[in-house]
Amino acid sequence: MEHTQSSLSLMRRFAPYYKKYMGVFVLDLFCAGLTTLCEIFLPLMVRYLAQLGQQDLSLLTTGLVLRVAGAYLALRLIDIAAAWFMADVGHIMGAKIETDMRTDFFHHLQTLSFHFFANTKVGQLMARISSDLFDVTEFAHHCPEEFFIAGLKIIVSFCILCTVNVRLTLIIFAVVPVMLVVSSMFNGAMRRTFRRNRAQVGEINARVEDSLLGVRVVKSFTGEEREEEKFNQDNQEWLTIKKENYFWMAGFQMTTRAFDGLMYLTVIVAGGLSMMDGSITPADLMAYLLYVTTLLATIRRIVEFTEQFQRGMTGIERFYEIMDVKPDIVEPEKPVPLGGVRGDIRFEDVCFSYADDPDTPVLSHLDLDIRAGQNVALVGPSGGGKTTICNLIPRFYDVVSGCVRIDGKDVRDLSLRELRSQIGVVQQDVYLFAGSIYDNILYGRPEATREEVIAAAKAAGAHEFIMNTPHGYDTEVGERGVKLSGGQKQRISIARVFLKNPPVLILDEATSALDNESERLVQKSLERLSEGRTVLTIAHRLTTIRRADNIVVLTDDGVAEQGTHEELLRKNGVYAALVHMTEDD
Repeated sequence: MEHTQSSLSLMRRFAPYYKKYMGVFVLDLFCAGLTTLCEIFLPLMVRYLAQLGQQDLSLLTTGLVLRVAGAYLALRLIDIAAAWFMADVGHIMGAKIETDMRTDFFHHLQTLSFHFFANTKVGQLMARISSDLFDVTEFAHHCPEEFFIAGLKIIVSFCILCTVNVRLTLIIFAVVPVMLVVSSMFNGAMRRTFRRNRAQVGEINARVEDSLLGVRVVKSFTGEEREEEKFNQDNQEWLTIKKENYFWMAGFQMTTRAFDGLMYLTVIVAGGLSMMDGSITPADLMAYLLYVTTLLATIRRIVEFTEQFQRGMTGIERFYEIMDVKPDIVEPEKPVPLGGVRGDIRFEDVCFSYADDPDTPVLSHLDLDIRAGQNVALVGPSGGGKTTICNLIPRFYDVVSGCVRIDGKDVRDLSLRELRSQIGVVQQDVYLFAGSIYDNILYGRPEATREEVIAAAKAAGAHEFIMNTPHGYDTEVGERGVKLSGGQKQRISIARVFLKNPPVLILDEATSALDNESERLVQKSLERLSEGRTVLTIAHRLTTIRRADNIVVLTDDGVAEQGTHEELLRKNGVYAALVHMTEDD
């Protein structure tokens, strides 16, 4: 994922986010231009008064001074109004752009496959969607303003000063290109350190998240010191990068201050010599000094803005790194309608391997028929492809070759939303969202009524324990359902699937992590849930699948054998050996 894009290419990609707010954007730049009026005209006003005083002090009347002061006051009032607009409406525009980018970012994350999330730390994604995009707000607002104001002041100052003394103007402005070249060198180094710093912040977020989510394991194994040591290591790495960042920033500021002094020195020496030979008047030299001061103040603002600029560019770059990740699972351009699903599932010569290890096949030329309404169990040693088979049906992954069909239609030709709406999954590792029990069940079908939610909970055998919680269905489950037991969480997940009411059901070792009592309760719920559906069950506890219509035994070589419990026992093959091993345990 690591790559570097030029600032110009990033700006081209970022520019379309201004399109929705073009009216505000143009008005913001117009106000930015207005804020330069005072600084541009003040030297001219001072020069005008100085020239009159030099010619004849009697020309400086009270009325004239007040008129000049009134003009300056009018410019200052315009400046105040324009600055208010930029600070208020301009910042809101930046916040709206950040909101749009965050929306696009989150939407894009929803399109990415399991493979992406298996190889990307959540903490890194959190850093990109929060702190990175916050810096983009400031960048989106200030970057156009600062560069527009700087460009305007430099161009106008150059034009005005050329009317006074071309030679002195060219001498002074000859320093500017040299300053830009040197500054760009420091900018490149700062950009690299900002990028490393952001990546390290993501690592720290990932470390904290991992440690806090696993706090029960940490405490049970007295791993607090180890966690602190790992955190301190990441934290110190961040500090090292930050020190390097400030080193380059200090060098950048030192260089610009050196150029400040050089330009003032140029004005003093060249201006003094020009005044001696009569090519410039004292009033003109005063105007020169004021314009050079204005110019250097502008450059200092750019210098101060450079850190913010680099933060913003780094945020935009990291934003597009994720946006450039192409989804592995692509929605078909013209999906085939699925219609009413019976639940016939067929694997035809399916080969599959994970993208990280393409040379190691997980499934090789697999053929498997599952008839509608059939209860099929997948058993066998770990690594045989049981979970992979279940992941291929809802297209969490795509086959390398062959195809998976549901009711005779290739799943790759179906709308992902329509396909997955017909499939319910109950997993061993239940995930409950922070919120109430009611909200977690409702996730199965958001448009369901409260009565339907309660009916689903009753069908799952969850209603009784829910009513014994402090607030019934409105009881908060905590992060990842931490306030509930394993069996309770599993029954809520089953209620969620009951509410969804899919014709195809996948049970991925749904009871293997439960105690005997919880397993008995959950197994009853699963038996009710399985009625009238096509069911695929992955089970290590063979006692839970003895009544399956078909038991498929998978090994590293594919389907070793299949049949009912009794048929496979009579074959005295792999399945029988697994059963005898379980009985011996």
